Amino acid sequence: MSATGLSGRSVFLVEDEVMIRMMVADMLEELGYKVAAEAGDITEAMRLAQATQFDIAILDVNVNGKIISPVADLIKAKGRPFIFATGYGSSGLPEQYRDRPALQKPFQLDALGKTIEAALRGG
Repeated sequence: MSATGLSGRSVFLVEDEVMIRMMVADMLEELGYKVAAEAGDITEAMRLAQATQFDIAILDVNVNGKIISPVADLIKAKGRPFIFATGYGSSGLPEQYRDRPALQKPFQLDALGKTIEAALRGG
């Protein structure tokens, strides 16, 4: 579907709900992205964010009742782009990251693709 030259990039995915994580991983593959790593909790996400090479991250805002900020801070320090996935709207984003792109759950394939492309292009 994606002929933008951005397909083939790798994505780090953090989502605590297994079915949603599987669905998003399938959507990413359909868009031509590779899933570099997946995490379902903050501890695992911190470990993988440090140990994994990826081009962009998609971060659930609330992971098992914990806010994703420590993971976002680590990814920001690595200089990698990231987007949030949230069911709470932009007001649910950590305050210091309210300027970051966010996908409102549930989101469609087209919205996911456009948001990733914009983030990778620095938009």
